[in-house]
Amino acid sequence: MRAPLSWLREWVDLPADVTGEQVAAALVRVGLEEEGLHGGDVTGPVVVGRVLSVSPEPQKNGKTINWCSVDTGEVARGEEPRGVVCGAHNFSAGDLVVVATPGAVLPGPFPIAARKTYGHVSDGMICSARELGLGEDHAGIIVLARLLGETAASQLEPGQDALALLGLTEEVVEVNVTPDRGYCFSVRGLAREYAHGARLDVATAFRDPAAVDVPAAGGSGAAAGHGVELRDDAPIHGAPGCTRFVTRVVRGVDPTAPSPFWLQRRLQQAGMRPISLAVDITNHVMLELGQPLHAYDLAEVDGPLVVRRARPGERLVTLDGVDRTLDPEDLLIADGTGVDGVGGARAIGLAGVMGGRDTEVTMTTRDVLVEAARFDPVTIARTARRHKLPSEASRRFERGVDTALQAAAAELAVRLLVEHGGGTADDAATDVVAPGTSLEPAPIALPVGLSAQLSGVPADQLDEARVVELLEQIGCSVAPSDDEALGTLDVVPPTWRPDLAQPVDLVEEVVRLHGYEAIPSVLPPAPPGRGLTSAQRLRRRAADALAAGGFVEVRSYPFTSAARSDELGLDADDPRRTALRLANPLSDEQPLLRTSVLATLLDVLRRNTSRGATDVALFEVGGVVNPVPGAPAAPRLRVDQRPSDAELAGLLAAVPPQPVHVAGVLAGRAEPEGWWGPGRTADAADAVAAAQTVAGALRLDLVVTAGALAPWHPGRCAQLSLPAPGPDGDEGAAAGTGAVVGHAGELHPAVVAALGLPPRTVAFELDLDALVAAAPELVPAPRLSPFPPSKEDVALIVDASVPAEAVRQALLAGAAGGGHADLVEEVRLFDVYTGAPVPAGQRSLAFSLRLRALDRTLTAADAAAVREAAVAEAARRHGAVLRGA
Repeated sequence: MRAPLSWLREWVDLPADVTGEQVAAALVRVGLEEEGLHGGDVTGPVVVGRVLSVSPEPQKNGKTINWCSVDTGEVARGEEPRGVVCGAHNFSAGDLVVVATPGAVLPGPFPIAARKTYGHVSDGMICSARELGLGEDHAGIIVLARLLGETAASQLEPGQDALALLGLTEEVVEVNVTPDRGYCFSVRGLAREYAHGARLDVATAFRDPAAVDVPAAGGSGAAAGHGVELRDDAPIHGAPGCTRFVTRVVRGVDPTAPSPFWLQRRLQQAGMRPISLAVDITNHVMLELGQPLHAYDLAEVDGPLVVRRARPGERLVTLDGVDRTLDPEDLLIADGTGVDGVGGARAIGLAGVMGGRDTEVTMTTRDVLVEAARFDPVTIARTARRHKLPSEASRRFERGVDTALQAAAAELAVRLLVEHGGGTADDAATDVVAPGTSLEPAPIALPVGLSAQLSGVPADQLDEARVVELLEQIGCSVAPSDDEALGTLDVVPPTWRPDLAQPVDLVEEVVRLHGYEAIPSVLPPAPPGRGLTSAQRLRRRAADALAAGGFVEVRSYPFTSAARSDELGLDADDPRRTALRLANPLSDEQPLLRTSVLATLLDVLRRNTSRGATDVALFEVGGVVNPVPGAPAAPRLRVDQRPSDAELAGLLAAVPPQPVHVAGVLAGRAEPEGWWGPGRTADAADAVAAAQTVAGALRLDLVVTAGALAPWHPGRCAQLSLPAPGPDGDEGAAAGTGAVVGHAGELHPAVVAALGLPPRTVAFELDLDALVAAAPELVPAPRLSPFPPSKEDVALIVDASVPAEAVRQALLAGAAGGGHADLVEEVRLFDVYTGAPVPAGQRSLAFSLRLRALDRTLTAADAAAVREAAVAEAARRHGAVLRGA
């Protein structure tokens, strides 16, 4: 909302030397947000000039310019008048015009200097409205007698300052109006707020522009005013679409009468474009009071106005020329009589949003019907958004307008029409209120000590007297409660504050006017003994381990699309294709919540590599959403009461599982090149190692087996599982494979191509919540042996199809059997060989066994026994044969 200081000064006491910055600061002090200061775009000498002579001079290019002699005060000083070149032709000798002399700067900025043009030295410029920022008219220059009127122009003298005359030096304050402060969408509201912010006595410093006498409504015959019927048969949320409708009629308006300059200038300063007298007046009253108005050509209105909902398939051509299909929720202004004899057959306007073309005020309109109504905010907001038709009127209606303002707004518009359009107003007005509607706000019971309790301001500063004083300043009527023992006040909010509906709203007003600076700053004490949960510590430990290993943590948006499942090559029945769709997504191209962190992390990798990064290692810890097919729908909860336990249980039951995953990607070199060598390209083993790093940080061992799952390469994919509990309930490597917690390996070439990733990109993804749940709470300190280890190497020949990990697990199981479990420290694969003399279709796997006892040095016999037991188990499980045996 923009408000010129001169307009504010009409309704509130502004000091003569106050600046726009000071006014804005006062408004900010009471909670409004400053958007900016405007005005002062024209500087330097811009004066009134009298045209003494005009000499047309045709040019070779076909254009005719005027060489003018202009008096800008020189004649009175006995000097020669100025010579000015002008291309406009809408003036003549004797006219008073606006002249920008050398040194002036017009909007643009456009500095003015004496310059030679068309064979003359033009000593200034005769200005048009657009050149001065007064409008868009550039067809001709400003003739002050036409702009200000003959009477006002006759009092001007050449050389007089034109900046002040035209309001070009005036500052305009612009504030951002929040949805709960709709009354500030008016000069009336801002003037009142300035009085609060400047600590003025509102009762004496503020003058209400709506304090006017209005004619009585009702009567019969011509004295009853224009007929109005409220027929809302489909109210939204139980509230009628229109609670009050006022009409006034002005007859015999001169359709050619222009809007006075001061009115046009105010509209321009407020950011609106002057159109015609009737429209300009309704806009002026709306800006001044905050009550939108609409003007109809009475000759085009057929019968009484009817407020009703739209019928299915009904259409309306609005003032912007668009033929709109209406929705049954739209509230309409209608007229005419249908074939059934019922009025309101023709739609002539979208109530509170925009009028219709059929009844538009035009240059032939003689009789004007003025409408001032109060419409339901929800209805207007939905209509404006449904038709993508925000308007100055809808912005005010959807925030709530003063229920007591309609008659006064219509009266002010009628007075201006009569004064400047020469019309005659009908004596009576129509004022219809919806049945069962109260125009007065409901009283609110406010506990006296609530303001101090909620704000933290000392109670002696916000005692009962101070609270009553502040509430009365904003227009509330305050009285003690009938029951003094309750310690409450009965507060009736003013009609222009529909946002004041409960005690906390009043507390906000009390604190706002008392001063936010009075609220003490108190740091809340940190309760002892609280910190991260066990799960939080473990998740951070996993992230720290990856970061220490050279990965960079990133965050990606958790939104994806169905096309991403195709790009990742997921099977048609893959559960990861079942994703939750957002009701209001940020982007229509990504309406789904991800079921895999990798699905969005790969976008981050692509973005980094496209910016020139060649060696990249990224990871992300984030949630995924796994909808459960057939899950119950979430119940719709009421907002006026606390949900019941059953409702909360139903709400939680409808929330899908959202486990936390950790995923990582590597592209390029895992080890950089340098003087030490060419480096090493990341491969599937690096992805598996990174996954094992995560598990190791949580003191878990992962069982690695061959896997096949999109988006990984089927031949280079590892399935990662937790160890299954053994017969005695303990988990161990010898116990077998438990729950699958993730996969790692090289991405499928088709996925790499579809997503534009570097070749041979590798990745992993783990269910971090599953790992956290399996992590041991207590880990005993290891017992260190003071005795030397014993090392045994075995080379086993097995079928090439047998995974090396399966053989390693067999060796571990065999070595741990027979009472040797405490002797095995490590079983590690250190060589894989194929070729002669190993038979075709087989391969040699070499393992190192590291053995150590806690109480003695192992003998050769001890080591041999463990070695033989391990080899025997590998032979039993996989037919392994000692190489060379």
